Amino acid sequence: MGLKDRVAAQHATPEALPQRSGTVARFRSMLLEEVDLDELSQLNASQRRARLERIVGHLITRDGPMLSTLERAALIRQIVDEALGLGILEPLLADESVTEIMVNGPHSIFVERDGRLERVEARFADEAQMYQTIDRIVAAVNRRVDESSPMVDARLPGGERVNVIIPPLSLSGPVITIRRFPTTYTLDELVAMGSVDAPARALLAAAVTARCNVIISGGTGTGKTTFLNALSGCIDATERIVTIEDSAELQLQQPHVVSLESRPPNVESEGEVTIRDLVRNALRMRPDRIVVGEVRGGETLDMLQAMNTGHEGSLTTVHANSAEDAVIRLETLASMSDLPITFEALRDQINSALNLIVHLSRGPDGSRRVAEIAVVASRRRERFRLATVFDFDADPLASDRVVTGRFRHFRLPEGLERRLRLAGAAIPHPFLYERGQAPEREAE
Repeated sequence: MGLKDRVAAQHATPEALPQRSGTVARFRSMLLEEVDLDELSQLNASQRRARLERIVGHLITRDGPMLSTLERAALIRQIVDEALGLGILEPLLADESVTEIMVNGPHSIFVERDGRLERVEARFADEAQMYQTIDRIVAAVNRRVDESSPMVDARLPGGERVNVIIPPLSLSGPVITIRRFPTTYTLDELVAMGSVDAPARALLAAAVTARCNVIISGGTGTGKTTFLNALSGCIDATERIVTIEDSAELQLQQPHVVSLESRPPNVESEGEVTIRDLVRNALRMRPDRIVVGEVRGGETLDMLQAMNTGHEGSLTTVHANSAEDAVIRLETLASMSDLPITFEALRDQINSALNLIVHLSRGPDGSRRVAEIAVVASRRRERFRLATVFDFDADPLASDRVVTGRFRHFRLPEGLERRLRLAGAAIPHPFLYERGQAPEREAE
């Protein structure tokens, strides 16, 4: 493709691509006959795509229909995407405004842009074409998906997380969900975006410096991993950090980072390495900090024990609807361990380990922000008590569905204030005086 064709292809949206499945299949077959696979395997990805685009361009000139420049560029892109990538999903993956792709069967595709869902016109020709794409995804990670194994998690070469589920579990036909690799932001950039304000940003930085254990909670799509990555930027560059994730997404900038990733079982149901296995192993690696992408099972107990045995300053995320729900959920998850431990003992572990809970929310307008920062004020085996030190006071939702409101600050509990001072951390003034002090709350 020449420069003019490339520009046209870049501006060809998925909706503008010609849905000529028969034409695409015919030229894809012709392309496979023309190309030298041995020669192609010696090229890098960009060279390989450029070579195939030139060959397809010649084939369309020789045997193709009369097309406009835009249609020709889009057709070439479609054919090459079918040959090299994920077909009709490639333009969506190339669109940086798309954060998630949801394929609900061959004829129903939705994307998320700016926190909002919208349907796109792109579609697979049929289920057979969709299954070819699924096979290409799972084969790249040495997995399979069929009736005996109808669910699979994978990761694309670009880092995107993929979940596939097929019948009989899915009654809507095969379903693909692709989540974009999170964009990296600093805390200062999140302040500029309105996700948090400057005093709260300074408080969180001080808490990380003082080696407080911090839990980031929130629902799906609230930006927990993005915020965890931003918060980790406050860790000193001299420390050894071990990160543990299901799918490696964190992009820490410190020089001494060891990244660990869990592994699912193979086709023989062997070789699985869980988050819990990695947390236990991390304790033998002399970490200054342990950062777990998300706790969702028995590894929660191992993480709490690590926080209580000298590995302070650890960070992790958990799915929860509020800060109160977060501590209850941690208690429930820790009880899923195979160790016989009472809820009283678990409560002791959580009260001793946790210092701060940062709860994130996503508004109806797609905006993501820190909804609350709560300090765990309970001790030992007391019922959980949280002291809110920061929250977002939202206005009633208007007809335009845009979320407005204001951030509020409350005085720090004496224990946390003392800890930050002993660590030499500067405490922002809004947290040092009374201003409508929020009461401590007990969690059942």
